[in-house]
Amino acid sequence: MDKSFYTNNRNRLYEMLPEGSLLAIFSGKDIIKTNDEYYPFFADRNFVYLTGLECKEAVLLACKDGSGRVDERLYILPPDDYAERWTGIRVKPAEAEAVSGMADIRSTEAFRNDFRKLAMSGNYGKLYLDLFKLNDFEIDKPAHEFLAYIQKNMPYFLICSADALLRKLRLYKADCEIEALRKGEEITGEGILAMMRASKPGMYEYQYKAEFDRALTYHKPYPYGFPPIISAGKGNFVIHNYSYDGQAQDGDMVLNDVGVNWDHLITDVSRGWPCNGRFTDKQRLLYECALATSDHMFEIVKPGMKMAAVDATIKEYNAQLMVDAGVLDDPANIRKYMWHGGAHHIGFDVHDVVETPEIIQPGMVFCIDVGIYHEEWGIGFRVEDNCLVTEDGCENLSAAIPRTIEDIEAVMNS
Repeated sequence: MDKSFYTNNRNRLYEMLPEGSLLAIFSGKDIIKTNDEYYPFFADRNFVYLTGLECKEAVLLACKDGSGRVDERLYILPPDDYAERWTGIRVKPAEAEAVSGMADIRSTEAFRNDFRKLAMSGNYGKLYLDLFKLNDFEIDKPAHEFLAYIQKNMPYFLICSADALLRKLRLYKADCEIEALRKGEEITGEGILAMMRASKPGMYEYQYKAEFDRALTYHKPYPYGFPPIISAGKGNFVIHNYSYDGQAQDGDMVLNDVGVNWDHLITDVSRGWPCNGRFTDKQRLLYECALATSDHMFEIVKPGMKMAAVDATIKEYNAQLMVDAGVLDDPANIRKYMWHGGAHHIGFDVHDVVETPEIIQPGMVFCIDVGIYHEEWGIGFRVEDNCLVTEDGCENLSAAIPRTIEDIEAVMNS
């Protein structure tokens, strides 16, 4: 991404801020895993969306005064030879400016003092923070810790949601984001093809993952958009299976739900295939229902369609196909075989943090996900592709990754 992308994202956000407001977005900090070991650092996606930086303990601070003028500052960790010897080189001001497009780069040591001066000026009455939590059990992030500091020392601030504003922005993808997704789809496809070509009865899930990893890490050291979901046999009936300890027996379907983080954009693609390279009659029947449903959706999705109708139509269309095939007794009972939703937005997160739209518009990107889980037959898989809404329809960004029975079998038996 060019720095102009991040500058534009910030400017669009600043336009949404009312006069007399402050905005603070935190990159995050290390989280303890055990004893003195930390989890690999993963920067807050909203911070990355606004700056392009993946550095820890950084802060974006913006001030919009009564005249509408915006002053922005970036606070990063200061150089520390000893700390950097142990944990890696810290981003330097010139590097941060080159990536983010921000000129005023300061040390994190100055952040609270600078903020206090702004707060005490009397020019600002609102503070925008990203305080989103998925559930009540999620740990506090730096924004929550800063909120506690504000409530104790500056309780006169009206606290507002930066998350709500950023969700509006992240809903629509810029051209550079779409190009990043296209590259990510190519690499995702390489990983899936590697698993297909290596597939054989007796392989363990961790061996499939090794093939996937080998293909992806050729491009970058940690390429995952999310932990790969790779399963076989009974493991296919665990929607998010991360154990990788199952073994594909002759005749089992292999399920994978995988994606790449390329230039901060995340793909999300699912394919299923028989480990021995040949679909049985029952596998073929169910797979053709799923594929026909997916193809139908890519024919009808277009601007003006209701977003809620995407998931509903996937279930309704697939249900009727399964009734016609004699698998399902009544379309109303489709949840027996379809266990999860069929559409979610992708972007800087695999389940992208966006304002759920009522109506589909050009520039939105979401998944078309058709999963079928027939436990009695021991067949579970999903066909998931990435849908870009265009001016007059849509495009399947992951269409080049083998998805028909003929193409899958040809790859596996070549």
